[in-house]
Amino acid sequence: MKDFLKQNGILILLIALLLTLIAVVLSFTFGGMANPFANLAGVVSTPFRNGVNAVVEWAEDLYSDAFQRESMAQELEQLRQENARLKAEAREGEEAVRENERLRDLLNFQQKRTDLHTEPATVTAHGSSNWSNTLTVSKGSAAQVEAGDCVIDQYGNLVGIISEVGLNWSTLITVVDVDLELGGLIARTDGAAIIEGDFALMGQGRLKLSYLPEGTRLMAGDEILTSGLISGGTATYPSGLLVGHVEQVRSDEGGLSEYAVLTPAANLDNLEQVFIIKDFEVVE
Repeated sequence: MKDFLKQNGILILLIALLLTLIAVVLSFTFGGMANPFANLAGVVSTPFRNGVNAVVEWAEDLYSDAFQRESMAQELEQLRQENARLKAEAREGEEAVRENERLRDLLNFQQKRTDLHTEPATVTAHGSSNWSNTLTVSKGSAAQVEAGDCVIDQYGNLVGIISEVGLNWSTLITVVDVDLELGGLIARTDGAAIIEGDFALMGQGRLKLSYLPEGTRLMAGDEILTSGLISGGTATYPSGLLVGHVEQVRSDEGGLSEYAVLTPAANLDNLEQVFIIKDFEVVE
């Protein structure tokens, strides 16, 4: 190797100087442009650099999109929870308003009917079939509720009569149930009659007033009240409770007698709360 350098040193030096001179000339000639060697290296490496950059940008975008979707999903879930909470609060507020209205209406009624002692109860179920029309409420024997107790709404309209009692629940037949039968009073004339359920009318949400006094002339809208018939010196239910209004008068199948079709005064389909009359004083 040393001998080679000694023998060819001048030649190698001349080649190096020539290459340097060529590089300087090329740099001057291209006016700031890369020399062919650097340009070749750049041409070869650029696609690889661009590919790497594209992959990096794609990965960054993918991560960013995933992060944004996750963030949006969390925000959406929070909004749903907040919406559910606000709706629940709104429902509670509406129920509180309705509760206050019911109690205010009941108070107005109780101020007129101090003879009645009531127990509030929530309607927990509606039962309706071809054979019965009932409600289940949230008070029972633990609250001294008994079978035969009358049930009213906040306005004092008769809803029905307790038929079965559990510890913390009771079932009542409504005024349109076929098993209902009460003494009735026509408010306008003081005429006595019988309030009773009817199979045909029950499906229409109606009941009937039968055994009308002879010569009775009923008018549409006439109020029908409970008479509070006394048996053995004891009234089995309070008098003066509004049961319904006369809708029309019909003749029976034989045409020998008439009966009135009554529309219940209580809105049986939309009751949320009722009041059980646990005790009452007989009003002469």
